[in-house]
Amino acid sequence: MQLKSEFIINQSGKIAYNRVLGKSPGVVFFCGHGSDKEGSKALFIEAWAKNYGQAFLRFDYSGHGSSDGLFLETNISDWTRDAITVLDNLTEGPQILVGSSLGGWIMLNVALERPSRVAALVGIAAAPDFTEDLIWQPLDDSSRSAFKADGQIIMENPYASEPVIYPYHLIEDGRQHLRLRGPLSITQPVRLLHGISDTEVPWQTALTLTDCLQSNDILLHFDKAATHRFSEPAQLQTIQATLEQLITQIQHKPCN
Repeated sequence: MQLKSEFIINQSGKIAYNRVLGKSPGVVFFCGHGSDKEGSKALFIEAWAKNYGQAFLRFDYSGHGSSDGLFLETNISDWTRDAITVLDNLTEGPQILVGSSLGGWIMLNVALERPSRVAALVGIAAAPDFTEDLIWQPLDDSSRSAFKADGQIIMENPYASEPVIYPYHLIEDGRQHLRLRGPLSITQPVRLLHGISDTEVPWQTALTLTDCLQSNDILLHFDKAATHRFSEPAQLQTIQATLEQLITQIQHKPCN
C-alpha cells in the first residue's frame, strides 16, 4: 500500500512526501542538494521496497521539488529540521537512513538527534561539510570577499547549462553542522558507497567520515567507474544489495 500526501510543518509550509507501508526496519531516503524525491535512486529504492515488502519514505526538503519554500533561502538547519520532522511523524520503529550527497550530511545530523530511531546508515557519495570543504575552502581571499559582499557565488553546474548559485548564508549555517572535524557518536552499522570517478565529492571524504564515526561496523564500497550520481544499473544493484544485507543483519540481531 502506498500513501501520497503533504505534511504541514509548524503550519508554515508543506513538505511533499511519498510513503510506502511495509515491514520493519523502514527505509528513509534523503536526496541531494537541488535534487528531489523523484530522482532515479529514490524511485529505484521505492520500487524495490514495494517488491520486498519494506516500509519506505521519500520526501522533498523545503525549497526542493514540490515542497514549500525558496531554494536560495533555505539551508542545512532547515533541511535537517524537515528530515527529523518526517522521521518523527511519518515513520514507525527503527529506520535505515539512506543519504545521497547532501543527504549523507543530513542523515548524520538526524542520526545524532534521533539515535534510538536509527538502525543503520547508508551514504551514497555522502557529502558532509561540503559547504566548507568544497565551496569555501578552495576560494582565494578575493573570491571570498566577493562572495561575502555579493551574498552569493555562481558556479558551474555539471548537470545543466544553468549555473548553480550558493548563497553565503548556506556557508554560515553549514558551519553549525560540520561533522568531519572530530568524533561522531554514531555507533550503528554504516555503509558508505562512493565512486572513484566522482569529480564533485572526492572519494577520500568517505575515508575521513569513517575515521570520525565511532561505529565498529563500517563497510566502504568504492566503484571505480561510478560518478557522483552513482545511478547506473550496476550501482543501483549495489544499493539494493546493501539494503538487503542490512535488513537481514538487523532482523537477526540478538535482543539484549
